[in-house]
Amino acid sequence: MKLYNYFRSSASFRVRIALALKGLQYDYVPVHLAKGEQKQPEFAALTPEGLVPMLETGDGLRLTQSMAIIEYLDETHPTPPLLPADAPGRARVRALSQIVACEIHPLNNLRVLKYLVHDLKADDGAKTDWYRHWVAVGLQAYEARMAEGTRGIYSHGDAPTLADCCLVPQIFNAQRFDSDLTPYPLTMAVFQACMQLPAFQQAQPSACPDAEP
Repeated sequence: MKLYNYFRSSASFRVRIALALKGLQYDYVPVHLAKGEQKQPEFAALTPEGLVPMLETGDGLRLTQSMAIIEYLDETHPTPPLLPADAPGRARVRALSQIVACEIHPLNNLRVLKYLVHDLKADDGAKTDWYRHWVAVGLQAYEARMAEGTRGIYSHGDAPTLADCCLVPQIFNAQRFDSDLTPYPLTMAVFQACMQLPAFQQAQPSACPDAEP
């Protein structure tokens, strides 16, 4: 398999975590988003979205969108599972995942922040305020879900799930923007538990071949 990704991309980070948790080997193909490499004809020809991550399987199947890629990996390589065996559990894990992937990340990804600055003429302070606001809105909801009593060591139970694959990259990005994470002690406890695992350590941006300071 080949994973086209960018070391700082939260969505790419999610997939790297899932691959590491499942012990799957892949070729790392860097696509530097900040330099616009995703817009180059060679990459654009591979995926109409022009986004990372993209996973190319050994038989030439090209998969896009991190959540779809992770669920594909979970179906084709079911051990260890990233979704619970019970329907209520799967619904909860998907909901937690979507707090990050659908409520926080789309408002704060690189192309949105660039649009704020280049097209809407927001200054750096306004951009940072925008980012921190939407992180806070999403993590407040995540923290409330963690307080429901069904958390366990990780976001749902005592084994990492799809929710943790989404949460950890979001916390990394929030830390890059110096967001205040002290209001979310339960969520941060999950983050710290995840970061004790080799799979999360191996997948983090600083461990990527294209990592930059």
